[in-house]
Amino acid sequence: MAVVDLAIDDVLRLRKAHPCGSHEWRVVRLGADIGLVCGGCGHRILMDRLDVERRYLAHVSRGGDAAGPERAP
Repeated sequence: MAVVDLAIDDVLRLRKAHPCGSHEWRVVRLGADIGLVCGGCGHRILMDRLDVERRYLAHVSRGGDAAGPERAP
């Protein structure tokens, strides 16, 4: 199983739909547990990192700049 590269404000598509019907989740917390907010109803959950990696299908959008903050010359 490959490690999923996550960042704050990434929007993920997970296998199992939330009861509201949405498959999209926004990442709001990183660590051993991943904080997610439902894209449909705004419900917040904490999910174990391993469970997120099992249910992960794709990134819908990436939050922020993947290369990091720009530096002034």
